[in-house]
Amino acid sequence: MFTNTFSGRIARVRAEMAARDVDVLLLSTGPDLPWLIGYEAMGLERLTMFVLPLEGDPHLVIPRLETARVAERPDVYCVVPWDETDNPIAIVADLAGNARRAAVGNHTLSMFTIRLLDQMAGVRFVNGSEVVGPLRAVKTPDEIEALRNAAHAADRVIGRIQSGELNIVGRTEAEVSAEVGQHLVDEGHHHMNFGIVAAGENAASPHHHPGSTVITPGRSVLFDIGGTMYTDDGVGYCSDITRNVWLGTPDAEYLDMYAVLLEAQQAQVEAAVVGATCESVDRVGRQILTDANLGQYFMHRTGHGIGVEAHEDPYLVEGNETPLTAGHAFSIEPGVYIEGKFGARIEDIVVAADAGPDVLAQSDHALAVLDV
Repeated sequence: MFTNTFSGRIARVRAEMAARDVDVLLLSTGPDLPWLIGYEAMGLERLTMFVLPLEGDPHLVIPRLETARVAERPDVYCVVPWDETDNPIAIVADLAGNARRAAVGNHTLSMFTIRLLDQMAGVRFVNGSEVVGPLRAVKTPDEIEALRNAAHAADRVIGRIQSGELNIVGRTEAEVSAEVGQHLVDEGHHHMNFGIVAAGENAASPHHHPGSTVITPGRSVLFDIGGTMYTDDGVGYCSDITRNVWLGTPDAEYLDMYAVLLEAQQAQVEAAVVGATCESVDRVGRQILTDANLGQYFMHRTGHGIGVEAHEDPYLVEGNETPLTAGHAFSIEPGVYIEGKFGARIEDIVVAADAGPDVLAQSDHALAVLDV
């Protein structure tokens, strides 16, 4: 299974390299490497680098002390261990051969990139995301299923919040966030990537860090949660979902705002059809909020791609004229943030499909009102 998955991806990457006149791809830390070969490099001062020439054998250059972590996949790559007294940069340069253009992973530590530039004088370096990014952005059916599994697992956690099964009243945001993370793991995630729990006016900060604020009745609580779930291939795919609850009797102004926000989010989901541009999806919801005098409180893009990274291409934002392609997976998450009062965001992961937008999450989008 490993060989079929990764050999196929290497073939696709090589086709993209040829189309972009790239002779060798060099990947170190970051998400491109596990997506391509199923191995995640540690961010060490010791170099790990996958060397993929346009032709010839791929090699994984790795510190000898890390080789125990490497699954043997001889049909995918050859392992080249290096010792403490070796020069791994020279090893990489030698494996790159007579490359004219080299694509370097954009998460590679600068100390390695700078040394590669010195060692491989005369080689033109380009961003590796130009090669791998377009391939990662369009998900295969297996990848969509992996995203769906992660989304459904996160959905089940959200369901416990919306039903009141997960007790939140009288506890701090940080305490609730930690419990949410445990629930994500219990549902099959390897770890929680983030667990925003924002009570009342704290929700006016889109990336609020859960802290010591005690959650009390008479206010809203925003939950934006997500984690990474690994497949049998050893590649992790992300979940990301945002829902909102109110404790007690909802505030009328908040209810009015929420109704408009829900309309905007649903309209954007419906607009996310194959062929629509990323910016056109953003405009649909932004116009609805603007018509309701809430546009100035929507301060961020509509969404981001998702896959092995929580945020990746494509980005749904004004100025991005990229058309949606079947297999693009992305968030749709308009928000309203009124400083000193409240904030709300509704987020789903959606896959563009020929049959129409495929919404991965199934939990209720309505404001969950909990009796307290």
